[in-house]
Parts: sequence; C-alpha cells; structure tokens
Amino acid sequence: MPKTTVRTHTQPHADFDGQAVPLRPPLKWAGGKRWQIPHLRPLWEPHSHRRLVEPFCGGLAVALGLQPSRALLNDANPHLIHFYRWVKRGLKIQIPMKNQESAFYGHRTRFNQLLDEGHEGSAEAAALFYYLNRTGYNGLCRFNQQGRFNVPFGRYARISYRHDFDEYRTTLTRWRFLNRDVIEVPTAPTDFIYADPPYDVPFTQYTKAGFRWSQQVESATWLANHSGPVVLTNQATDRIVRLYERLGFTLRFLRAPRMISCTGERRTVREVLATRNL
Repeated sequence: MPKTTVRTHTQPHADFDGQAVPLRPPLKWAGGKRWQIPHLRPLWEPHSHRRLVEPFCGGLAVALGLQPSRALLNDANPHLIHFYRWVKRGLKIQIPMKNQESAFYGHRTRFNQLLDEGHEGSAEAAALFYYLNRTGYNGLCRFNQQGRFNVPFGRYARISYRHDFDEYRTTLTRWRFLNRDVIEVPTAPTDFIYADPPYDVPFTQYTKAGFRWSQQVESATWLANHSGPVVLTNQATDRIVRLYERLGFTLRFLRAPRMISCTGERRTVREVLATRNL
C-alpha cells in the first residue's frame, strides 16, 4: 500500500556556511524553475532593492529562491492564488490526507463540487487543492473545458504531506498575490519583472481557458514595453526565438534539467532566457 508521511511545522535549516536555505516551494509544480536560480541571482542582485513582479508565479520557486523584500505575484490559475492567500492567513489542513486512490478521487469530487457551488475561495478548497497537487499525477494542474479538475491519481510510493504552513507565513506576508490576465498586472516603471509563461507546447490547459499562441505574443509584447529590467523564459521553439528577437530581447540558451509532460515523459529541453534593460 502507498505510504503517507505527515509533516508538521519545521524551521528553515542552515547550510554548511550557516546561511539560511530558502524554503522549498509548498506545491509540486510542472516546469518549476528552482534550477534557474543560479542563473537568475546574478541578474537580480544588482536590482534587489526593486519590487519583484512575476506575471506567472506558478509554484513560487523563483520568489522563494530570490527572497525579495517586496513582490507582486500573479497567476492565471485562481486556485493557486487562493491557496497562497490562505497560507498567508495561516492555513491549517484538517481534511484526511492519504496516498490512496479512493481518497484521491473522493477529494477530487468534493473539490469540483466546491467549484460548481462557487466556493473555490474557501479554506476547504485551498486544503483540497494542496492535497490534490501532492497526490495527483506528475504534479500536473489541469482543468477541462467545464473548469473541472481532471488530473488522475499519481501512484507515488510515498508522499510527504504537511498540515500547517507556518514557516511560509513571514515570507508570504511581505508579498501581494493577484489573479489577473498578464497585461492587467499593475506594474511600476522601476519593477524587476521575471516572466515564465506556459511553455510553447501543445499542452496548455493549465486553466479552463488555456494559453494560446496569441497570448504568448501579447504577453511578450507587453513585457518588451516595460521600462525596467525584464527576464523572460520559455522553451526555445523556433517561433519563440523569432518572437523574442523581433521584440529586442537579448537571448541566452540554457539546458533545462527536465520537462514534465502530461504523458509523464521526462527529458532535457532547450530553454531561452531573454533579457531587456539589464
């Protein structure tokens, strides 16, 4: 039978130099960018007095890795933002969390019921979202055209769950969370923007509406018009490279350690890191 490990409150530990190790993202997130932190930190540190803005904050790997004193973190996925807001408020998870198929599908049904009833912003929905994220297949977050969460059971050998998120509260209290379309994010001219839009790949059903090529173009154009520092990443498809070059970004190419797909395939992928005003 799959095993469950329950985690309670723990403090961030120190590395061998006595420095605090950044908190790990509280959620599993496909395409997470923790691996990018060594590439991003030299770009961020000269501007660390600025506010960090992320139009696609995802699993918070970059914000937690860079630790800005001020941040505006936006995402198109409302359930993700509801979860972070509840963590700021002191979320305590009281639902039973088991690495078990029947439990997973029961909680998935309840989560979708809450969405149907208009209670997606409740503490219960935030707790269920966390459980489904930890227990579902491959860390995916996927919704059908009716807006119902449809990721299947993950079949992990062991899962570590936590019931409270107290160690995140001090950090997240300094940050503001929004759920808006990218071009509606209220930026200031001096903001440092890090943008990691959904990969330019066939699977884009990250929200009910998905993310189309026209939105890739719209968001990249919006970023190119920002007067402050901008870092933009994406999979280095031919049309992405052409788009970013046309908009005047300076391009570097990185080899991402892996890509998680809806089929479970894991392979390295060529990624572009595009910058402006740095």
